[in-house]
Amino acid sequence: MSKHSESAACAGVCPCTSPCPIGEALRVIGGKWKLRILCTLSVDGTQRYNDLVRKTAGVTNAMLSSSLKELEADGIILRKQYEEIPPRVEYSLTERGRALWPILHQLAHWAAGEACDDE
Repeated sequence: MSKHSESAACAGVCPCTSPCPIGEALRVIGGKWKLRILCTLSVDGTQRYNDLVRKTAGVTNAMLSSSLKELEADGIILRKQYEEIPPRVEYSLTERGRALWPILHQLAHWAAGEACDDE
């Protein structure tokens, strides 16, 4: 198959269109803190803000708050605020966020050069 016909055959299959969905996915989950937040919520379940601060050691309040807002805006996490004194806020993964875990799990194994047979 020639290079031209190969790329033409790939056109309907390759996800790299404009805008690139892979680039969009990396925008949504990219960054040191977003991945740590996603892993924490995937492994440990629903977390309060201070729990996330402890479990993402080194993150500033501004960066954690910003990352949480972006993940919420992208439909990856859910923020639930309880009308209590003192105020209580919990973060959890949405269904869309839970769908990311197997992908991130596979990516982690790939990066470590390991085979992952459980998926």
